[in-house]
Amino acid sequence: MIRIRRGVAKEIISCRPGITELWVSVEGNREKAINYDNLTGPVKAGDEVLLNTTAVYKKLGTGGAHFVMGNLSQTDRDVPEEGHIMKLRYSPCQVKILAVEEPDSPYADVMQQVESLEGTPVIIGTLHSMIAPVSAAIKKLTNSAVRVAYLMTDGAALPISLSKMVRELKNKGLIDTTITCGHAFGGDLEAINIYTGLLACKAVAKADVIIVAMGPGIVGTGSRYGFTGVEQGEIINAINILGGKPIAIPRISFADNRERHCGLSHHTRTSLGKIALTKSTVVLPKLEPDKMALILKQLEDSTISQKHDVAIIDATPALEALQQYGIKVTTMGRSVEQDPEFFLAAGAAGVYFSHQPSAISRQL
Repeated sequence: MIRIRRGVAKEIISCRPGITELWVSVEGNREKAINYDNLTGPVKAGDEVLLNTTAVYKKLGTGGAHFVMGNLSQTDRDVPEEGHIMKLRYSPCQVKILAVEEPDSPYADVMQQVESLEGTPVIIGTLHSMIAPVSAAIKKLTNSAVRVAYLMTDGAALPISLSKMVRELKNKGLIDTTITCGHAFGGDLEAINIYTGLLACKAVAKADVIIVAMGPGIVGTGSRYGFTGVEQGEIINAINILGGKPIAIPRISFADNRERHCGLSHHTRTSLGKIALTKSTVVLPKLEPDKMALILKQLEDSTISQKHDVAIIDATPALEALQQYGIKVTTMGRSVEQDPEFFLAAGAAGVYFSHQPSAISRQL
C-alpha cells in the first residue's frame, strides 16, 4: 500500500541530471522530497504535488524522503517514440525505455551476435558503496588505461540518478559507462536482464572490467535468505554461464555492532556459500592476524573456501586511491576511518584485477 498526501513545493534544494531535491509543505510540516524529472517532469516552487509519504511515515532509513508521484500543476507530457520496453511494468510508474537488445536499438545487431564475455573479469559487490574503492583502485593502478563499466541491478534503488556516488565517479573518470538492468533504469544503456546487461558491457561499452552491484539501499530482514544481496551468488552463476571471470567482494566489518555482520557478514556466507553454484575468486584484504584468523575460519565453516578460490592481497592502494581522487564514501553511515576493513575488502578486488595480466597489458 502507498500512503499518499498532497503537498506544495516550497524551495528547490538541488538539481542534477534526472533528479531534483526540494522542500515541500505537507501536513503542516516542511519536509524533504525527491522528484525524478524524467518520470514526473520538472518541478518549481509553488507547484502542487502528489507525494508518496510511506517511507517517512514508517521512519525507514531507505528512502528517507517523500517522493513526488505527480505534479498537479504541470501540463501533459509526451515521451520519445524510440523503444517499447517497459520497466516497473504494470505499475502506475511504468517507464518506457530503449533497451540495448531490442530491434529499435542502434546496438541490436551487436547484441544479436555477442554470446560470450570471453573471459572478461567481472567484480560483484553487494552494497552500492563498494563501487567507489573498486573503481578508484582500478583507475589509479592502471593509470586509467582500462575501460570500466558499472552494471546496476534492481536489488535496491531503481533510478540510477538517485546515486550521487555514480555521478561523482563518472565525472572523475573512474567509471566510463553505466548500464541499468532488470527494473533499474537511467543508465547510459538499458538492459532487460543481468545476462544482456553483462553482454552489453562487453560488446557495446567495450569494457575491460565490469563492476556489478545494486543501487543505494539494500533490503534486509536479518534472516538467512531475506536480503537482496543474495543476488551476488546468482550473478556469479550468470557470469560463468557467459564465460566471464567472476571476482566476488566479501562484506567484511569489525565496526558493525550486529553479530551477524561481524568479520565476514552472514550476507557473504549465504551468497557465496549457498547461492553461488559455480566458482569465483574471493579477494580478501590483508588484515591483523586475529581478524584474519576469524575471517578464514568463517570462510571454512561456510564452505566458501572449498567452493571458491581465495586470494589475499594488500588492499591499502584502494584507500590511497579514494584519498587521491577526493572521494568521500560511507557504508551504513560509517566512514572509511570508522570501518576500514569494509572498504579494504571492497577495494581489494580492484587491486587484484589491476595485478592481472590483462590489466597490465592495457598499460603497456
